Amino acid sequence: MIVSNPALFRASSEPLPMDWVLRMVAEELEEVDKEFRRNFQSQVPIISVIGEHLLLSGGKRFRPILLLLSAKLCGYEGRQHISMASLIEFIHTATLLHDDVVDGAELRRGSRSVNSTWGNEASVLMGDFLFTKSFSILVEIANWKILRTISRATTLMAEGELLELTKTDDLNLTEEDYLSIIARKTASLISSAAQIGAILGGVSAEEEKALADFGMDVGMAFQLVDDNLDYTSREEEFGKKIGIDLRDGKITLPLILALSRCNREERKIVEEAVDADPLTKEQFLRVVQIIDRHQGIRYTIEKAMAYVESAKRRLDIFPDSPEKAALVALADFVVQRRL
Repeated sequence: MIVSNPALFRASSEPLPMDWVLRMVAEELEEVDKEFRRNFQSQVPIISVIGEHLLLSGGKRFRPILLLLSAKLCGYEGRQHISMASLIEFIHTATLLHDDVVDGAELRRGSRSVNSTWGNEASVLMGDFLFTKSFSILVEIANWKILRTISRATTLMAEGELLELTKTDDLNLTEEDYLSIIARKTASLISSAAQIGAILGGVSAEEEKALADFGMDVGMAFQLVDDNLDYTSREEEFGKKIGIDLRDGKITLPLILALSRCNREERKIVEEAVDADPLTKEQFLRVVQIIDRHQGIRYTIEKAMAYVESAKRRLDIFPDSPEKAALVALADFVVQRRL
């Protein structure tokens, strides 16, 4: 289905199709990938080799799409949104490389992870390269407001990862603490992507904050859905092994809700699964049954949907336009996705 007037289509209850949203930024996304590849060029051969592997393994490009649409919404007509979208993806990819080492992941986006192919040392150092390259790009742009936005986001991300690490295996983790972790480790970068689009567009402080808040809400929903998928998805769809969070002692919202409602016997089953080394498939499935029995999956999805609705209300400050309709569709996609 092709939407000829997405602003009018937005008035209906039916969401815009994601393929229409992707067509809106298709040319810019091609430029982002070219910029991504250009920044992988190096006299050190392994950088180019791993870079090509990362490019071929794909990815949703969710953060670059959000930045590109935000810039278009704010009337930006230059070219810096291309390099900024590439930079955001660089930072995101760097965190994935480091996360996969910490988690001992074997798959990423349906392909062998960098650490399982080239080793942990190469994966960590490649992540470091991407981080330093990102800040080199920022220096070239010489926009101090964007630099402050990125610096704050990356600091929050590091804090979130460390906070999550300190809460490993903690079955007493509260929902409030969990939400604080994901706000830092995931939502902060997504928020900065939307905010950078606003900064490039030179909009008012109120509009900039609205887009930053939109990104924060969408980012919260994104991670909530991701944590649900670790219990509900099939590996071939998800692009990485399921049950990793439980194996690594990461206590996420579906389990937090179940633990708040379960009986002593069920809690003991969860404790044994978290302590198990290795976690067996039978143990994992028993925990999934407990989560399902106490509606942990449903609760998490409802929480994600509430964040998405909040995100869409943040856009009320902007007049109706194809770009606004596309951002609404992108928010809706977050709770519909299965990978």
